[in-house]
Amino acid sequence: MKNPPPPISDAEAQVMRQLWQRAPKAADEIAAALGPQQGWQLATVKTLLNRLLKKGAVTAERDGRRFLYAPAIPEDAWVADAGLSLIDRLFGGRLAPLVAQFASERKLTDDDLAALKALLKEQERG
Repeated sequence: MKNPPPPISDAEAQVMRQLWQRAPKAADEIAAALGPQQGWQLATVKTLLNRLLKKGAVTAERDGRRFLYAPAIPEDAWVADAGLSLIDRLFGGRLAPLVAQFASERKLTDDDLAALKALLKEQERG
């Protein structure tokens, strides 16, 4: 993907996750999935979908009297961009302070340590 994905708010990301899981979906299907846990009404979901449409993050196709929505950006591209943006904002683009911060707050598991060692070896090779 040449251009970075548009910025997506936390609420919009919840709608996007629904679409990344299975698309296309109608607004009422998304509202049924998110409403109980978020307390959102259909109008809230429609507002979020309209914002995502304007940003180019979703597409909409008419299906009778309703629209079916689908993601216009891949989830992995959004995750990568959001992760890099977070590292840039909080840690000046440096990864080591990020890992140190998390390690000081949460105990790294043996799996975490093994994954980090594998990443370091891969970086040293490439």
